[in-house]
Amino acid sequence: MSDTVRSLSTSGLAPKKQIQFWSDALTDLCGKFDVDPLEASSFEGRINCTTVSQLKLCQIEASQHRIAHAPSRVRSSEHPFVKILFQTYGVSYFDQNGRRIELRPGDCLAYDVSCPHTIVSPALTRHEVVIVPKELLRERGFRLSKMSACKLSARTGTGRIAHDFVHAVFDEATKLSPHNAIGVADSLIDLLLLPLREADTMFDRGGAEATYVRAQFFIREHLRDPELSIDQISAALGCTKRYLHMLFSDRGITVSDYIWHARLQHCRQELETQAGKTITDVAFSWGFSSSSHFSRVFRKYFGVVPSSIHKAQHSTLSPDVS
Repeated sequence: MSDTVRSLSTSGLAPKKQIQFWSDALTDLCGKFDVDPLEASSFEGRINCTTVSQLKLCQIEASQHRIAHAPSRVRSSEHPFVKILFQTYGVSYFDQNGRRIELRPGDCLAYDVSCPHTIVSPALTRHEVVIVPKELLRERGFRLSKMSACKLSARTGTGRIAHDFVHAVFDEATKLSPHNAIGVADSLIDLLLLPLREADTMFDRGGAEATYVRAQFFIREHLRDPELSIDQISAALGCTKRYLHMLFSDRGITVSDYIWHARLQHCRQELETQAGKTITDVAFSWGFSSSSHFSRVFRKYFGVVPSSIHKAQHSTLSPDVS
């Protein structure tokens, strides 16, 4: 099952402790921030948070305040996330790189948490937030170095569908098995990125970047197929194998390596979360047809044999592959 929903609140704390509590709560979620209650005598805040695979989903309510990731604190290693924020109540003002964005109910904001920014909420606000590790976006071909904050509408179209899905996933997160959580998280990321793609903020939809993203999407959809190959991918995308090779080599990886690395990441996650499966079950379910080959490439990629992961997470089970 997924993690339970964690609830944090400043209620009942002395005013002097409320800000530190809130700052600590934000640090646990995505990094260090300065918190200012804007001259209010007290601060009231509540966070409900859960995880779905590698995603963090939060419902946040807070009285007037200002949070800031100041330039003096810029360490991208501490904030390796992109936030997708849905404003559901009140008004907030987001500042980053000299731009000010006003957020009202029905607005959605996507931004790089590692870049210095501030969010000012002059009165009570409510947000629904998805915190996405940057690595998951890089795997989908997004050039994060060029990402700038993007305001979108969650009132209609793909933005509304994405918000509705976020809300539903949060409500059902604790009922998901680890296996289903992985699939739901992948679907959620792809759905959240639809309005961003429509806004043309991160990549050229008609060029090589779009084809690369389509190739990645096709690979993820067929990752469990042991027959997945560059011939199958190029035929589905309507491009030549040579062009497909070029798209991946320009990013420092071969098509084959991308497929095996993606499979290995899923295998490791299942070994760490699914107690009822053997190592062989996991390997074969993700397209490996040989236990020895799986063990060899797993060790090469992660530096440890799969049985050590299995033992560490499920000490009562005996591995069948060393």
